[in-house]
Amino acid sequence: MAKSKSSFICQACGSVYPRWVGRCESCGEWNTIVEELVDSGVGAGPKSAKANGRPTTLVPLAGETESAARVVTGIAELDRVTGGGFVMGSTILVGGDPGIGKSTLLLQAAAALGDGGKRVIYVSGEEAIAQVRLRAQRLGLGDKLVHLAAETNVETILATLEHGEAPDLVIIDSIQTLWTDRVESAPGTVTQVRTSAQALTRFAKKSGAAVVLVGHVTKDGQIAGPRVVEHMVDAVLYFEGDASHTFRILRGVKNRYGATDEIGVFEMTTLGLAQVANPSALFLDQRDEGAAGSAVFAGMEGTRPILIEIQALVAPSPLGTPRRAVVGWDSSRLSMILAVLETRCGVRIGANDIYLNVAGGLKINEPAADIAVAAALISSLTDAPLPSDSVYFGEVSLAGGIRPVVHAGLRLREAQKLGFSAVSTGRLTNGDKNSGLTVSEFTNLAELVGRIAANGRRRQQPAEVE
Repeated sequence: MAKSKSSFICQACGSVYPRWVGRCESCGEWNTIVEELVDSGVGAGPKSAKANGRPTTLVPLAGETESAARVVTGIAELDRVTGGGFVMGSTILVGGDPGIGKSTLLLQAAAALGDGGKRVIYVSGEEAIAQVRLRAQRLGLGDKLVHLAAETNVETILATLEHGEAPDLVIIDSIQTLWTDRVESAPGTVTQVRTSAQALTRFAKKSGAAVVLVGHVTKDGQIAGPRVVEHMVDAVLYFEGDASHTFRILRGVKNRYGATDEIGVFEMTTLGLAQVANPSALFLDQRDEGAAGSAVFAGMEGTRPILIEIQALVAPSPLGTPRRAVVGWDSSRLSMILAVLETRCGVRIGANDIYLNVAGGLKINEPAADIAVAAALISSLTDAPLPSDSVYFGEVSLAGGIRPVVHAGLRLREAQKLGFSAVSTGRLTNGDKNSGLTVSEFTNLAELVGRIAANGRRRQQPAEVE
């Protein structure tokens, strides 16, 4: 009998080592190297693979193309993120924190497709069939035409899917619970996750069914398992949210058949996840109008403009090293804005404790929020409330200048639709200036700081701005 070979594999990044080491050289994580047996079959190395020797068919690049057929769920926010629905024959990886609503959203999508005459199979590796039924009844979906299975063995799942009528959508909840006979390692390990995902991806390409894989996330918010799994699938979606808020954000970070920066907004209710048609109204609900340190940012998430409240609090620090607390924005970007305010605008702000929060728990990634953050900081520092009918957007350079940003017209139209009448930004084109809003264009940040600080001086706090 041949002796089984083993390798030492990092459970964080999938790097392979000939012997055990304490720290992975690829990702830098400690104590993540685990010994796993190496076997042939799906996911095995090239030495173990056997080719049939048959040549494949070559076709010319020039030729007719067909648009990929899609399974439209009818849930507009989900279809927006996927680019118009699940593409037939594709594999989608959905990740998110425990209890965020991944299974709820996919069960609602499965029920909607079942009503539309599609054959949907929901395979749960974490819950029994009775538990899935109980959750469906709680959501009012107990009578929907969805086929259920509680199984974790990949070979059994594939045999079930290939038996009978071909499915249109297959949901696997979750990929970390699956195991295959071809690999001798525990479920959830790098080898098992990679091998299971590869087998299901191969089934999707062969059968034409859309396969959705639910993935756990690490403490850093990344999908657990080897990064190669994200390269194997056609789309990667992250389900984000905060336990203290009712809304959830579905964000696409990879999509071979659509945009990669779209988001879908949902609100958690007693009957499951409800779509939010106007996210701006949700994020601006119960806004602290008239309070210093509050600025409304006109942002973009994909092709969708969203207005978000940015809150800042600047307080005297009793410590030698002032605190910096940031929620929903890049802390490094905040440090840059503070340095520009100190150096280019003459604002003495660095010795204070600074707290910055994006209201509602949304995470902002675009640099167009620079001017809104700066306005909120100066407003809090000088105790000068910003106009409640004004929005802000623009990128701040290290030289203190304000650069224009893309999609200015969409941002202005969204602000006008929600009742705002003024905007502070960088240079705009002539077409964007005719939006019906009172536009204040600034070439550098010092001009904006001076205007805000002037109101603060009238409130008897002139000493903070030179």
